[in-house]
Amino acid sequence: MPSFSNTLEQAIHAALALANHRHHELATLEHLLLALVDEPEAARVMRACSVDLEVLRKDLVTFIDEELTTLETDIEGSEAVPTAAFQRVIQRAAIHVQSSGREEVTGANVLVAIFAERESNAVFFLSEQEMTRYDAVNFIAHGVAKDPRFGEARPVTGSTTSDDGFEDAVLPGMEEEAPETALGKYCVDLNRKAQEGGIDPLIGRDHEVERCIQVLCRRRKNNPLLVGDPGVGKTAIAEGLARRITAGE
Repeated sequence: MPSFSNTLEQAIHAALALANHRHHELATLEHLLLALVDEPEAARVMRACSVDLEVLRKDLVTFIDEELTTLETDIEGSEAVPTAAFQRVIQRAAIHVQSSGREEVTGANVLVAIFAERESNAVFFLSEQEMTRYDAVNFIAHGVAKDPRFGEARPVTGSTTSDDGFEDAVLPGMEEEAPETALGKYCVDLNRKAQEGGIDPLIGRDHEVERCIQVLCRRRKNNPLLVGDPGVGKTAIAEGLARRITAGE
């Protein structure tokens, strides 16, 4: 099995300490998520996904202090035990890392694993800030940040960052020049190209463009697929569609 990063081990111990400090019998996913707010890799991912960490911290502390009072125990010297969900998340993260051929589990891996517990309050608080599992995975795997202020960043590889935060550790000098995003680097914005007059009028393919528009307007199964040999005009149809969009047609 892969090992845990030092900062993840510290976060797990911190989650248990948070529960023990409040005399809770159980350490829940909410205790774990609160600890991950201070774990560099997890915090970095959450910042990239537009999560306000201080708001999240405040929401979690309020929830733990006000809603988990039933977990309090009077037994002297008792220590909190991780809930089944807490254990599942850690195990799920470790299995995923192992299946990926990597050797270290980080806070970022655990953060992604939390999303599988969809009925948990931990996921609710992340969803409150419009963070999804897709957002996290997209940043971890490809370095594509949901927050445009972070631009294109290096993917999470399991190494830890400094305590100064995501901006300093990943994007030094970001305030001077924002890095190009993956979409900007590898894709062509046909709408912008059409607006700038870079697309010629499409002749004789009105039927195909209309068919694309019909498919796009469907409520479901609304992804048109252009199939054909090289040179038959697939790109021209897409460009014609872009001209229609920018012209409001």
